[in-house]
Amino acid sequence: MSEENIMYRIESSPQIRHADSTARIMWSVVLALLPAGIWSVVNFGPYVLAVIAVSVITAVVLEYLLARLMGRSTIQDGSAVLTGLLIAYNMPPGVGLFIPIIASAFAIAVVKWSFGGLGANWINPALAGRVFVFFSWTGAMTTWKAPRFWSAVDTTSGATVLSTVKTSLLDAEGIISGPAGLLGDLGYQSTAFARQAASWFSDTLNIGVSPIHIDLFIGTVPGSLGEVSALLLILGGIYLAAKHIITWHTPISYILSFSLLIWIFGGVQYGTGLFSGDVLFHLFSGGMMLGALFMATDMVTSPTTYAGMIIFGIFTGFLTFLFRIYGSLPEGVSLAIIIMNIFVPMIDRYIQPRRFGVVKQRSQA
Repeated sequence: MSEENIMYRIESSPQIRHADSTARIMWSVVLALLPAGIWSVVNFGPYVLAVIAVSVITAVVLEYLLARLMGRSTIQDGSAVLTGLLIAYNMPPGVGLFIPIIASAFAIAVVKWSFGGLGANWINPALAGRVFVFFSWTGAMTTWKAPRFWSAVDTTSGATVLSTVKTSLLDAEGIISGPAGLLGDLGYQSTAFARQAASWFSDTLNIGVSPIHIDLFIGTVPGSLGEVSALLLILGGIYLAAKHIITWHTPISYILSFSLLIWIFGGVQYGTGLFSGDVLFHLFSGGMMLGALFMATDMVTSPTTYAGMIIFGIFTGFLTFLFRIYGSLPEGVSLAIIIMNIFVPMIDRYIQPRRFGVVKQRSQA
């Protein structure tokens, strides 16, 4: 074959071939999230399946239509499924079905495809969709259904454990010994298993763990349907790390910076002073594990270098701490990650890998 008949395909860098593909990565993340979704069905009932279904179907249908309009085929890469699943995981279990539909539509049509599709969006589509409906339908997004295993009498709850602590702290007086102590004063009833597990830790290992920590870790508390079980989310994160889909740099720097600030300053608002914050409570409550392991690690909207990932994680933890402790809202993960998404281009501009073979010129005096 003559050279003039050869057709060359020009693509953007990198040109190094690897077994990983967009589809493999996306479907692996979906697989890592499935245990948390299964637990939400067990925990909150079959209605959760409808929330997940409408969210995913809306994302997939819009992905197909917009991709066809742009002359592309992206439905098979799994990115739309993952976006829809993450949006569903950020919904209250009893939310009206129109809300995840609108959130998925906003995420795919406005955040993702208005910028050119996968790889061109500047913020995480699922987080943007969640924040959009949160501020549009705040009442529906802050009404929670109690889990089946909860020992409270009512089957519905107006607040999560985190928001209950946040709002009740304004009326608290004196030294309370942290959020777990405040929940006890408010009459929170932990599950029987949590009480037994906390007793075992105390008697056998001499470790003081509150039953609320056990409930938060397992996921037997009110909350968004996919974020309540810290245990299953951590196992999913370990799976992704083992497959080299995510690295430790962003989630560990995020968690460590947040934990350090909570430990130092988290106890001040309870009257217990510095270096007395309840780190476990804040790590296992809200969307901390879901955000740190599955959203802050998004390859499109996070830095490309390891040093940049660490900087990104540290400042995301700092913002999450500010929003959660001093902000008006009980949670701060979504807003913290979105704000740091804005700074990713600047981080990538100034934190660049060293190029081999390039010698830095010394300035002549």
